[in-house]
Amino acid sequence: MGRPNVAIVGRPNVGKSTLFNKLIGERRAIVEDTPGVTRDRIYGDCEWGTRRFHLIDTGGIEPKTDDVILKKMRLQAEIAIDTADVIVFLCDVQAGLVADDRDIAVMLKKSGKPIILCVNKSDRIGEPPLAYYEFYELGFDREPIALSSLHGSGTGDLLDAIVEELPPESEDEEEDDRIRVAVIGKPNAGKSSIINRMLGTDRLIVSNIAGTTRDAIDTEVENEFGKYTFIDTAGIRRQSKVEDRIEKFSVLRAHMAVERADVCLIMVDAAEGVTEQDERIAGIAHEAGKASIIVVNKWDTVEKDNSTVNTYEKNIRDALSYMTYAPIHYVSALTGQRVKNLYETINYVANQAKTRISTGMLNDMLNDAMERHQPPSDKGKRLKIYYVTQASVAPPTFIFFCNDATLFHFSYQRYLENCLRETFGFRGTPIQFVIRERTKEDA
Repeated sequence: MGRPNVAIVGRPNVGKSTLFNKLIGERRAIVEDTPGVTRDRIYGDCEWGTRRFHLIDTGGIEPKTDDVILKKMRLQAEIAIDTADVIVFLCDVQAGLVADDRDIAVMLKKSGKPIILCVNKSDRIGEPPLAYYEFYELGFDREPIALSSLHGSGTGDLLDAIVEELPPESEDEEEDDRIRVAVIGKPNAGKSSIINRMLGTDRLIVSNIAGTTRDAIDTEVENEFGKYTFIDTAGIRRQSKVEDRIEKFSVLRAHMAVERADVCLIMVDAAEGVTEQDERIAGIAHEAGKASIIVVNKWDTVEKDNSTVNTYEKNIRDALSYMTYAPIHYVSALTGQRVKNLYETINYVANQAKTRISTGMLNDMLNDAMERHQPPSDKGKRLKIYYVTQASVAPPTFIFFCNDATLFHFSYQRYLENCLRETFGFRGTPIQFVIRERTKEDA
């Protein structure tokens, strides 16, 4: 069911973003000394030992302030707590234990989630400062961890504690034959409506008000086509319009839904056509390597003539030029027009993503492709591809062994991808290439 979530919460300016950047190993969150700085990205992937998890950076919680901010901050805190499997509660040893820390501690204890208390800015090596011992008063089960998010001391102890508290890795065999389908798109593109129509029942709240769906909602269905889990996601807005923290968590959950999915239905509003935002949303599924279907909804509202479908398809292919592999379906969630046909396509692209080709067949295709179109050369040196093998599925990933990776230009990779698709299909799924340099003797 995807990676677990770990949220970092605490007062403003206790070092949450610095710790976040340190743990994910890159400077992704904006770090300023000013409390309440808005961050453009609030999540990242973290790995420790054999476990991987999502790390969520939250804005500072201010329990006591004027009513409007109080409501927003409390709501944000509740969403962070609700989203997380484990909560890292960060305090500042230099400021000492303050009333806001106590209020946040009470809020966190009510969640029933595992809480790891960290006392930040303990920069000296050795014994923690005297102020550290004040934090025992908060009464958490675990001993507080003294750390420095700036210098990284104590972060290993924190990661050990996080891994210890993470839920066990899922080994649910029943879900193996279930196809997980994430329905993604702009707000009000008809995501909930399409799932209701496919289920044949009003299982999800449907509204014309953009932003009705906040969480990623899982709905299971079993029918004559197979077993499915549909993941309805909050509509993804343009980043400039993601103003409040509830929206940012909705975007985070949409990303997580894509990661959990086997197939993504990318919803496009027929009345609007493919917008820049649709391109960005489709890019999330493409970059995640997910099998995808482009679903043009509200097709019943479009005036049609003999060239309408061809015109729409050309516009979609031009806008989503990196997703030529994705089939296009024209449907109406309102009338049910062609909605049931989606099941067969979902099954088909899910199987295509899991296709495995033998090394012998791959190299026959490669030799034939190189005979038809010689590999490129530069300054008298020609690219030599020794062999290719398939490393994994979903998405199909191929390792090419060659003499010089710099000669393996993108255009030739695209050519070989087209040859793979012509020979073996791979309809509906992206293909990934890994280029490795080897001497001829090694190969």
